[in-house]
Parts: sequence; structure tokens; C-alpha cells
Amino acid sequence: MSISAVQDDKADAQEKRAAEQALVARAKSNDYGAYEQLYRMHIGRVYALCRRLCKDQDMAEDLAQEAFILAWRKLSSFRGDSAFGSWLYRIATNACLSYLRKQKPFQNSLDIDDTEEESMPDDVDGQMGLEHAISQLPHGARTVFVLYSLEGHTHDEIAGMLNIAQGSSKAQLHRARQLLQKFLS
Repeated sequence: MSISAVQDDKADAQEKRAAEQALVARAKSNDYGAYEQLYRMHIGRVYALCRRLCKDQDMAEDLAQEAFILAWRKLSSFRGDSAFGSWLYRIATNACLSYLRKQKPFQNSLDIDDTEEESMPDDVDGQMGLEHAISQLPHGARTVFVLYSLEGHTHDEIAGMLNIAQGSSKAQLHRARQLLQKFLS
């Protein structure tokens, strides 16, 4: 890649960030059209995050909508220290984790000694897609894997979000990677 191509990519990223910041400023002034544009920019990734965390398509849709509603309500508190998308994905993550905590004893599902493994359906080639493999991970391992590997949180952040020890987060990530390797081979 040439230097001019790299500079063009940086300029495009800066333009997108500036456009997003302008939309946020308009949305803070109760411009619903601007917020709709922000919604359209981010709904795909927010939905994908919710789908990975909760494994239920209908609930993922509900949680994605809830994340946008919460973001709208809290928009005045968005300071712009990070990208709007980062702030929004954190809200979506928290909405999913809150839902999951209410569904079953969350702490028990993060127990390292949890040996529950779901049966793995074979697909035509004997391998499954990554998304399907992630959805088949046990709850605790899937949650930590998504937060760490896909969303970029640190083990310290994950430990705080899930109210577990940092070592438990690392162990769950290790477990998830081992199971994914098994599922995908």
C-alpha cells in the first residue's frame, strides 16, 4: 500500500469521525433524523454483538433496540472522549449482560469446573462456521470470548463487568479457544 493510499484512508477515517460527531451534536439537540442516521450506521454491529452474547435472534433484536433507547436517553452524558460507536457498544454489552444475569444464575455459568457442553451438529463438510461455533460455546466461555476477542475489552475490564476474578476471565478465554479449535477442526 502506498503512502498516499494510507493518507487517503486516514483522511476518510477522519471525515467519518467528523460526520459522526456532527450527527451526535445534532441528535443531542433532539434531531431525530440525526439519531436515525446514527442508528443506521451502527445497528448491524450492535445486533451482531447482542446475537453473539445471547444466542437468541429475537432477544438479540430486542436487546439491540434497548441499547439504542438507552443511548438516546443517555445521549446528553456522552462527552465524545471516545467514538460514539464505542460508547454505544458498551451500552449494548451492558444491556446483554444484564439480561443474561436475570435469565439464570450467571455466576454458576462462569464456573471454571462447568463441564456442560452442548452437542455439536455436523454440517455438510464436517466443519461449522465461526459464528455457529461461537454460539455453541458454554455461556461463560462465549461471553468472555466475545468481550475479549471480538469487542476488545481487557481481562480487567471483563472481570469488572462480569464480577469475576481476572484469572477466571483468562481461564474462560482459554477454554473458549480450545473448544472453538475443537469445533472448527
